[in-house]
Amino acid sequence: MAVPGKAAAFRLPPLPTVGDIIKLFRLKAQKQLSQNFLLDLRLTDKIVRQAGELKNAHVCEVGPGPGGITRSILSAGVEQLLLIEKDARFIPGLQMLSEAAPGKVRIVHGDILTYKMEKAFPKHLKKNWEDEPPDIHIIGNLPFSVSTPLIIKWLENVSKKDGPFTYGRTQMTLTFQKEVAERLTANPGGKQRSRLSIMSQHLCTVENCFVIPGEAFVPKPEVDVAVVHFTPLVQPKIQQPFELVEKVVRSVFQFRRKYCFRGIETLFPESERLKRTEHLMMTANVDPTLRPFQLSMSHFRNLCNTFRKMCDEDPSLFTYNYREELRQQKKMRRLLRSTSQPKQIEEESQL
Repeated sequence: MAVPGKAAAFRLPPLPTVGDIIKLFRLKAQKQLSQNFLLDLRLTDKIVRQAGELKNAHVCEVGPGPGGITRSILSAGVEQLLLIEKDARFIPGLQMLSEAAPGKVRIVHGDILTYKMEKAFPKHLKKNWEDEPPDIHIIGNLPFSVSTPLIIKWLENVSKKDGPFTYGRTQMTLTFQKEVAERLTANPGGKQRSRLSIMSQHLCTVENCFVIPGEAFVPKPEVDVAVVHFTPLVQPKIQQPFELVEKVVRSVFQFRRKYCFRGIETLFPESERLKRTEHLMMTANVDPTLRPFQLSMSHFRNLCNTFRKMCDEDPSLFTYNYREELRQQKKMRRLLRSTSQPKQIEEESQL
């Protein structure tokens, strides 16, 4: 009997197990989509707990598959659950869960990379960026093939305060390959320090929550999986446009094992490369003999701020593409060789 004045806790009615759902609808993980199913509800409950208090919250689950994490989210007492699933084979099983939780579940058959998240939740949930995070959460056991491009996309959304972050500092709880999770959370000097470390940590508080062994999944992946929690920062650690920060960070890590000046050189055209690189390093007060993984967040902040001033003075720097210049040089060399070859043949024939 429910206690007077208190809403009864939501409980799903008896349902087929996740394993039964897989058999019932003859679901098979597709290797080309990097699909791996998590059947142990103790582990799905543990993932959902990392998101924090979900009672009466609005949640978006990315790639629910056969619905293991979905059950744990519903059992946490959410107000509304939006499911975005690209693979049509899983929709009937998710509809079964929707019918077991009337009025709570909305299913979208679509691609999370193109879905317009800025209209996914009610407007009244919006909060100012400086306030506490809104009662909105994104949770997902992401396919390995989509996890990195998706988190980069969402980090850009954080920077621009659009997409799912039009509602405020929406929190995310996501799974990644263990190695990718280590990159996301790596500190300066760590062997996993990378572009992902800087791009995520300058915009969010990033926490590597726990590791799930590969054998917990069906089929078993070749790597372990880690659960990572993101909370956007009120103020980014590098206050420059996302595209500029990514350009600088990507260039620095282009030659990961070499001195950092080698990557920074690629920001500038060959004709003025040495002079501009020296100016950037000196003004930003960065030791050119440090390796990329040794650079701190303040080093990257100084590099980005200085590069921004250089771009303001010469806007062509921002659009310069090192790899395109290499391609053009290679094309020119081929052209020169092809034009000089007939002359050489003619000279040899005359001799």
